[in-house]
Amino acid sequence: MTRNKTFGLIAAPMLALTALSGCATGFKADVARFQQLPAPQGQTFTVVADDPRLAGGLEFSHYADLVGARLSQTGYVPASDPARADLIVRVAYDVDNGREKVRSSGFAGGGWGPGWGPGWGGRFGYGGYWGRPWGYGFYDPWLFGGSGFNDVSSYTVYTSDLSLKIDRAADNRRLFEGKAQAQSLSNKLTYLVPNLIDVMFTNFPGQNGESVKITLPPEKKG
Repeated sequence: MTRNKTFGLIAAPMLALTALSGCATGFKADVARFQQLPAPQGQTFTVVADDPRLAGGLEFSHYADLVGARLSQTGYVPASDPARADLIVRVAYDVDNGREKVRSSGFAGGGWGPGWGPGWGGRFGYGGYWGRPWGYGFYDPWLFGGSGFNDVSSYTVYTSDLSLKIDRAADNRRLFEGKAQAQSLSNKLTYLVPNLIDVMFTNFPGQNGESVKITLPPEKKG
């Protein structure tokens, strides 16, 4: 009995964290797109950093290659000479410093003393434990200072985003603007950016002015 009770209290916040991490449910992101792109007819493109801090790095070059591969799949052509490209594709990405969140399942396990004795009756009765109303923020011997498990856990949630802009080189006219944003327990760009690129190019270029939620399936385990 005690073993089952303890597992349930620990599992609840852990299952919530697993769902947020995307391990079981896939990568989720909000995507907004505005576009007046012409149908692909062999127009050439080059990919550049929209944030000067990203320009010239090997990491950005890797992500630029991923963007270029997805554009090529839609029918656009990488420019052999970037200076003569028909389209300028501007890419930027970032992840914030995160913010701490606190989660509680609403229950806490106690010992066989105050937990199952006067605590069980008084805590859930009309008077609360020892006459005190129970609730988060009130005195609760199970949660604060008791002998049981504390089911309040803290974790950090990071917000990442990717922006994609496409301009016509001849007159600098903006033809596409897109932004993908996601929350996760990871702040690793090597995980986040490829997934953000994938959601950006899901049903690309999309409807003008659309804002959609896109979920990628979880990665297959080898």
